[in-house]
Amino acid sequence: MASAGVPAAPTQPALPSGPAVFKTIPYAFILPEILCGTWVWILVAATSVAFPLLQGWVMYVSLSSCLISLLLLISYIFGFHKNSENWKVLDSLYHGATAILYLSAAVLQANATITSESGPRSPLYYQLNSAASFFAFITTFLYVLHAFSIYYQ
Repeated sequence: MASAGVPAAPTQPALPSGPAVFKTIPYAFILPEILCGTWVWILVAATSVAFPLLQGWVMYVSLSSCLISLLLLISYIFGFHKNSENWKVLDSLYHGATAILYLSAAVLQANATITSESGPRSPLYYQLNSAASFFAFITTFLYVLHAFSIYYQ
């Protein structure tokens, strides 16, 4: 009788594994992050890299974050997390840090796009650079959404 008035302690939702990863909101962002990040890397690699320092950073951030996100996705699919709360902290910190790195890469890619517009390069390179800038900002937005949705879960 006495326990009827005591509310139950809130429980944390379980971390998904298997196909449930693609159905759970914060973790469903991983696959679009990988796909958009891959597009950034492909589009920058398809241009004649006129600004190696700027676009080298963009390629480094996009390729490394795609690989790490792929490893994270594989670990969620196969259930390597064993429903540990440390994985939520790791996931939130990784996606927050990657969002900051991707924002810097997106700004640098936008700068490379603006400066390639006035250069003697082909208009195709400008279009590829502008598409890479677009996907870099979309990927940044996806990483920010993932980091905040994990944090507020």
